[in-house]
Order: sequence, then structure tokens, then C-alpha cells
Amino acid sequence: MQETSVTSRWNQPWLSQAGGLTTLLHRLTGVWLRLLALCFLGAGVGAAMAQPAAPTAAPGPARLVVVAQIEGTIDLGLAPFVQRVLDEASAAGAAAVILEINTFGGRVDAAVKIRDALLNSPVRTVAFINKRAISAGALISLAANDIVMTSGGTIGAATPVQAGGAGKAALPVEEKTVSYVRKEFRATAEARKRPLLVAEAMVDADVAIPGLIAKGKLLTLTTDEAIKLKVADHRAQTLDEALEKLGLAGAEVRRATPNWAEELVRVLTNPIVSSLLITVAMLGIILEIRTPGFGVPGVLGLGSLGVILWGHWLVQLAGWEEVLLAVGGLVLLALEIFVIPGFGIAGALGILGILAGLVLSLVGPGNTVELLMLVAMRVMLSLLFAIVASVVLLRFMTRLPIGRMLVLDTGLLASAGYASAPETDARLMGRQGVASSPLHPAGIALIDGVRVDVVSNGEAIDSGEAIVVVRVDGNRVVVEQLRASDAPERSKK
Repeated sequence: MQETSVTSRWNQPWLSQAGGLTTLLHRLTGVWLRLLALCFLGAGVGAAMAQPAAPTAAPGPARLVVVAQIEGTIDLGLAPFVQRVLDEASAAGAAAVILEINTFGGRVDAAVKIRDALLNSPVRTVAFINKRAISAGALISLAANDIVMTSGGTIGAATPVQAGGAGKAALPVEEKTVSYVRKEFRATAEARKRPLLVAEAMVDADVAIPGLIAKGKLLTLTTDEAIKLKVADHRAQTLDEALEKLGLAGAEVRRATPNWAEELVRVLTNPIVSSLLITVAMLGIILEIRTPGFGVPGVLGLGSLGVILWGHWLVQLAGWEEVLLAVGGLVLLALEIFVIPGFGIAGALGILGILAGLVLSLVGPGNTVELLMLVAMRVMLSLLFAIVASVVLLRFMTRLPIGRMLVLDTGLLASAGYASAPETDARLMGRQGVASSPLHPAGIALIDGVRVDVVSNGEAIDSGEAIVVVRVDGNRVVVEQLRASDAPERSKK
């Protein structure tokens, strides 16, 4: 019906409709607007249908967990390794870094460096104590975000001690050292929201906790005690179980190991190795002073000194101050050997500068004057041993196979055509003259009106100074400066 009605209207004469042409135009405009709207609507629907569907979110990559082993003695070479592991884990977007700890402790300064690295790391850190974290290991564990312990594990007993000599027990340290370490433990516990008194009682025997530890005893906690006191967070027997307790089950586990440079640094900063290198360095320098020119001893001494400073530079013990002290000492020694004749103030200051640089490079933060003196004694013992060894080597050098290659020990026999000093040179003994050129130490002197090649007796003699011949050794005429006070006595002779 609707369609028929519309047709009948269009069959009527258009001029007879009410509104005439105006009405027709309004109708045509309405139809055109409807058609235009339908076109835009169709284009929009077509574009929407032609547009590719948004891709569905792909499953994310497996979470990464980096595991590093802290076992044995905690030394200075361990700190760069832990720092590198934390940096690489952060760059890789790792979910956590787990330090698997089993140590009786080590150097306080090394533990402090690792502690600072853990507190500053943006990556979640976990201390998996398997089986013990004693002394410095306890500080490292407290610095982690989470602590997981195996059954039968222990943590604590962190009072600082001073290592004794070979075969001797450890010695107690000063109160200020204990105070420093106690505050390091307290500050670490504060940062990780762990019991403060418990952390302090691990270091200082004067800290008493009613019902837990009496005064005069150091605190060491078992796994059950650590979990009960909220020092540890979880118990786990294996790494997989620890990951499950930490909400990291199924994560990709990547084990980090020290590289060759970090292993080398750990060797170089070992007290025994560093003492041996100091002895070799001082031995080489002493032999170089006692022998003319520059050869194998000098290279060996400078190389050993450089290795010591380089190793301790990498672990941030040696800084510019220590390096400049050692280099300044070497410069003074070089001036003493090659420029200034004899051995005097410059040489002594040079050796003191080298020793001071070595001593300061062997101590770290938190160390006291007492420990500084202990390290100085160690360096002085190395120097003493080097002096004794140099005397022995210089005396018996030509009897050793390597000495025969370094030292010319051939006799100049008369049967081979060699002769002793000429008779004219022998007659110069005790004669006086004047230095024709500066003697530093070799030069020319005018003796009895004759120019003679001479060498001073270890002192610098300026041109024009009076000299006297004190020794004739083969073709070598040795002279010394003739002072006014010596002239009468020399003339009597």
C-alpha cells in the first residue's frame, strides 16, 4: 500500500501540488541527503571490514633468574664479579638475582662493597644460604631483598677479627672497628626491614637480647631461629624449591661465573700473592740500583709493581693518590740512578714513596690505624726479604746458570794478550790535578799537565775543581775532590 500511494502521487501533475516547485525541491534535497548519508555509512563499514584485525597479545618471554655462587673466602676480587652480575641482570630485565652463599666470611671491606651493590641494585636480590653465611657472608645476606635458608643452615657470628701470623689464632680488633661493623649491620637491617638488635648482636658481644642471647656471646642463628625472628623469609632444600617459594617457579635459570679477569684480580689481591709480588718488585729495583744500565731486574721490578697497583686499582683500593705516590717514588729513584751520582735523599724518598703507595693500596674502607700498621709491617718484611735476597744474588750471581747469561765473568788473562794497568797510570796514584770537565761521574782531568780519562768516586765534581787520584783499577783512574782541609795531609803522603 505504501508503495502504491507513492506511485499515485508521482502520476499527478507536479504543478498542481501544494507548494509547487518549492515542495518538489525540498523533497529532492531530502532524498539526496539520505543517499549521501547512506554512501558515507557504507564507506565507513567497508573500511572497517577491510582493516586487519588487531593481533592478539603474544605470550611474554619466560622470566629470567641469574644465579651466582659465593663460596669460600670473601675477598676483594669477588666484589667486581657481583657488581657485573647485577648490572647484566638489570640490563637483561631479569626477575631476580640469586646469590647461593656458603662461606665462613672474609674481608670486611669486600663484604661492604658487595652489600652496597646489593642495596643499590634495581633487580630483586635473593640470598640462598646453603649451608652457612658466617661473618662477612651474614652482611651480604642481610643486604638481599629475600633470604632463603636450607635446613641446618646458619647465619651470624660476624665480629671483626685481625688475622694472626702463620699458625696463629685471630686477634681482636679495636672497639671502633667493632662499632663500625655493627653500624653497617644495623643500617643494612634497617634498609631491608629486618630486626635491628638481632643484626647488631651478630657483631657485638655486648648486645644482649632477653630470651635469645646473653651479654658476652655472639649471635648465630639456625634456619628455624632465623625464620622465627623474621631474619630469613623461606626454607628450601633446593634451588627449584627456593624459586617456587619466591613465586619464580618455571623461570629460566642462568648461572653466572667469574671471567678470567675477575679470577686474575682475585689472585692478585690475595695477601700471600701480593706480598710475594712486593718482594719481587723491591728485589728488582734494588738489583737495578746496584747494577749499571737498565736490564732484566728493572723490568721485573717495575712489572711486579705495576701488576700490584693494577690489581688493587680494579677493586678500587688503589686510587690516584696511591698510584701517584708510587710513580713519584720511581721518578726519584730514576733521578738518583741516572742523574744524581751516589745514593742520597732522592733515593731514600723514592723508596719511601713506593712503600707508602703500596701500603695504602692494600687497605680499604673501615680499616683502622692498627690494621694500617699491620699492613706496613707486612710491606717492610717484604722489603727486608728483598734486601737479603739481593745481597745473596749479587754475591752468587755468577755461580747460577741464569747469572752466567746476565753477567760477564770472563778473566782477562795475560796469556791471552791482556795486561794490567800501564806503568804511567800506576804512577798517578796519589797525584793531584784539576778537573778539565764536569765529572758526573766520568770525565777528563789535567794531572801533571797531561789530560787523563778519570772517573769520580761517587760524587759530582765540577770543572776547575782540584782533584786527587785515590785508586787505579786497571785502566780506570778513580779520583775524588781535593778539599782545602785535605791538602796538607795529602801532601805529607
